[in-house]
Amino acid sequence: MGSIKNFFAKLGLIFRDIKLAHSLFALPFALLAAFLAANGFPSLGKFFWILVAMVGARSGAMAMNRLADASFDARNPRTAARAIPSGKLRKAEMAAFIIVSFALLVLAAAMLNRLCLYLSPVAIAWMCFYSLTKRFTALSHFVLGMSLAIAPMGAWLAIKGGFELSPFFISAAVLLWVAGFDILYSIQDIDIDQREALHSIPRVFSVRASLWISRGLHFLSVLLLTGPYFLLHLGPVYLAGLFVAAALFIWEHHLVKPDDLSKLNIAFFNMNGWISVTFFIFGAIDILVRR
Repeated sequence: MGSIKNFFAKLGLIFRDIKLAHSLFALPFALLAAFLAANGFPSLGKFFWILVAMVGARSGAMAMNRLADASFDARNPRTAARAIPSGKLRKAEMAAFIIVSFALLVLAAAMLNRLCLYLSPVAIAWMCFYSLTKRFTALSHFVLGMSLAIAPMGAWLAIKGGFELSPFFISAAVLLWVAGFDILYSIQDIDIDQREALHSIPRVFSVRASLWISRGLHFLSVLLLTGPYFLLHLGPVYLAGLFVAAALFIWEHHLVKPDDLSKLNIAFFNMNGWISVTFFIFGAIDILVRR
């Protein structure tokens, strides 16, 4: 009984560290791609395995990041309380969780179709690669963006079984969106990055310049999301969702100022979750009402 309780306690520590709830960031875009590819509700089986693939991919990627950065986290007051640096979790336990998570992704990919299965190791390799990039390039924000941009393309392939132009626009938008908000988030670690010789755009540029770079990336992200509107002849509800997402982006950047970063966590966690969920709802409604 004690061992079972300990197992779930360890699992709880991992879920807290990888912030499982933040799967909401990329998941709605993946589901929207699935709805667009299916021109309506995907089959229940496809829908289920896309969810499993997403949870497995994100859990494995975030856990890999926590494992790779454990030594840096231990020297950062903001992250020193995480499970590995604080000694509450062993690296071997996090590694086991990573293996199980990525195995879940491969299983889900195999259940979806052969192309997804063949591409799953590429996705895993890229997500693991991100965890190392902060050591040698300030473009790590874009590598992270690409890690999440895999999600909508993967969902499209799960339904269609082949590449088309429309999902590239969604994936490119997710790439720039994630890179933009990761730049915002990394502003709080400029001093740590400097001390540890880690690379980031805020470290290379000023806080003010980083904010403008983030704004520009988010502006381009919204523009890219017009691609499916024209290519797939979507309707006014999708377009309304795009305007709402743009308004939320504006509000997100209104919350963060060069001389006042007190609302950074609200801008990062709350606003980005609302952007992705809201856009999915509008997009899904547009598809369903026009069937």
